[in-house]
Amino acid sequence: MPSHRSSLLLVGAFIALYLVWGSTYFVIKIGVQSWPPMLLAGLRFVIAGGLMFAWLRWRGVPVPTAKEWRSCAIVGFLLLSCGNGGVTIAEHLGVASAVAALAIATVPLFALLFGLIWGQRTTGLEWGGILLGLIGIGLLNLGHNLQASPLGAMLVLIAAASWAFGSMWSRHLSLPGGAMASAAQMLVGGVVLLLGSAASGERMQQAPDFAGWLALAYLTLFGSIVAFSAYLYLLKHVRPAAATSYAYVNPVVAVLLGITFAGERIGAEEWLAMTVIVSAVVLIGLPQWRRPRVAGSVKSA
Repeated sequence: MPSHRSSLLLVGAFIALYLVWGSTYFVIKIGVQSWPPMLLAGLRFVIAGGLMFAWLRWRGVPVPTAKEWRSCAIVGFLLLSCGNGGVTIAEHLGVASAVAALAIATVPLFALLFGLIWGQRTTGLEWGGILLGLIGIGLLNLGHNLQASPLGAMLVLIAAASWAFGSMWSRHLSLPGGAMASAAQMLVGGVVLLLGSAASGERMQQAPDFAGWLALAYLTLFGSIVAFSAYLYLLKHVRPAAATSYAYVNPVVAVLLGITFAGERIGAEEWLAMTVIVSAVVLIGLPQWRRPRVAGSVKSA
């Protein structure tokens, strides 16, 4: 029987996973009103990665080897520079935070497809989920949000595919143990985003307002450190399918926040797309509940 303290930790971890990660899309929307998108994402990950790296070194965790740094560079670039960076740029281009979250909810679908590259076997239910998810993506692109920003639409789908590909590839790379892998990935991914910001000519038009600074602080401390730590805790104490259930909870949280606080309008096609995509993710998650052990992919928006 779990102790009262461990039960509270589990509840707190799930709240962090669902609400914090689900809210990051809304907070990114606030942040890009004060910060250039790649600069915002780069600062977020460099600061979070730097803090985690320093804390882990203080606790005596060894520095990654050269081979591990190369692996972290690959994963950090695909997940954070391309994945999160793509979402941030898309929201800067006008894609609603709720719609961006719905697009990123397709990550498990892309992950199954990319898993075929490494010989991963896919069940009938999972193939059904992939087909249903592709229908959901089609419906999402019929909505006014993505039609109004074709580049943003392309970026959020590339971001989802990049995150999924990086997650699958990471299982076959030599990575540091525990949280050091995440710290190194955030450092590399953040540096790439800052270099991209400088190379693309991003410039601050004026000093960020109070909301902009709060957005950066929230994304750094809660979105990148607290929620990720909660995810690692859940992976150790619950079934992986439960730990990765954020994939169909986060979009709902993001939609509700976007509509309630950002005045975002979601059309009938997008409501239908949310229902279809969330159903698809639930469908492909069903076989995991019957498996004793399945590796989960890390998500940080």
